[in-house]
Amino acid sequence: MSKPNYILAMYQKVQRLPFGNKLFSMAVARKAPYFGTINPQVAELRPNFCEVRFEKRRGVENHIGTVHVIAICNGLEMAMGALAEATVPSHRRWIPKGMEVNYTAKATSDIRCIAETTPEDWETKQDVHVRVQGLRDDGTVVVEGVIKLWVTDKPAKE
Repeated sequence: MSKPNYILAMYQKVQRLPFGNKLFSMAVARKAPYFGTINPQVAELRPNFCEVRFEKRRGVENHIGTVHVIAICNGLEMAMGALAEATVPSHRRWIPKGMEVNYTAKATSDIRCIAETTPEDWETKQDVHVRVQGLRDDGTVVVEGVIKLWVTDKPAKE
């Protein structure tokens, strides 16, 4: 079994600390400051899976009082990024190249953002499609789609 990468090792280590998950979530959100606008919490992280949660509050609502879809997309992108960092083989690198989402229901509660892949997605493909969903508290899918990643081998070191 290969050694876990840095983000996954850090996540596993901080789970033993008081408020470790909160500290980990804050650190991830600092990497891309716009993630902080939703006050996200990483609920679960493992290779090929990440769940991020955030609360419905005035700062993420739209004009009709539901969670704005862009706030949900921020959560989906954070889940995708943490999944990618926890999953990508050490000889490869990734960058997002697109997102396609459908709005399927009103987001009237706190939101769970889930990103998923399979192990096979990361081995040889250059286009990795990360499946994403945003769900209400009652399990209703409010946003679903795919975030497309460009995955390539890292350049050889000289």
